[in-house]
Amino acid sequence: MPDESVEVINTKIWRETPEADNPFAAAECFCSGYDVYGDLLKNASFIDYLYLLFKLEPPNSQQSALLEGLAIALANSGPRDHSVRAAMNAGVGGSTHASALIAALSVGAGNLGGAREVFHAIEYWQHCNTSLEEWQQLIKNPPQEGRVDVWLPMEHAPGFDSNGMSCPTPVKQTLAHLAEVGQAPYLIWLQENRQQLEAYADCPLAFSGVAAAAFYDLGFLPEQAEMLYLLLRLPGAAVHSLEQEKLGWRKYPFFANSFKLNS
Repeated sequence: MPDESVEVINTKIWRETPEADNPFAAAECFCSGYDVYGDLLKNASFIDYLYLLFKLEPPNSQQSALLEGLAIALANSGPRDHSVRAAMNAGVGGSTHASALIAALSVGAGNLGGAREVFHAIEYWQHCNTSLEEWQQLIKNPPQEGRVDVWLPMEHAPGFDSNGMSCPTPVKQTLAHLAEVGQAPYLIWLQENRQQLEAYADCPLAFSGVAAAAFYDLGFLPEQAEMLYLLLRLPGAAVHSLEQEKLGWRKYPFFANSFKLNS
């Protein structure tokens, strides 16, 4: 009979052995069988460890390069991005630092350039793969969101910028780099067929679309990609919030000539 006084933790991700003198402190920690502090700490990169946490297996060199490139591309979306601006608002308004990150996550979670858009874009990849005909039909007749109590229906093709005029240079640079370093078939196909897909969507490809293709090439599920997209975009939100906190509202970008104080 099993010892019912010992709590069983059901996880394939993590295993610990306790210290001899303290059952509440870990002596060894294993992630998917790898010794985190005795092995990975010395031999793995952060990107490799991040991949291992989600996929429970180490990446090969192409997968590592692809995820690292994507992480750099997404790390700072700049002050024009809605989620970064949310963090800046929290910073300049005197909110706590944790509030700034929560604001970035909340705004960056949605359907307009956010993590939920990436979720849907990967669903499109799962349905269409590399069939232009399937892409055209799905963009023309989009599926309905299953959780209408949480998410409003998509108002544009996921992965494309509904407010854009043409595909931005950084998006094209990121797509080209990731397709090359990752030897990624779906990114390569996206690069070759970008303009045709943009014609179907009637708007240009966005970073969310490149990210979705990269995650699909890496084998991430939509819900895994949704989480990672949120995580990878937090550094920029954090540093811009901290900077704006010091600069104050008088130097808030884009509104320098919009505020006038009457003494």
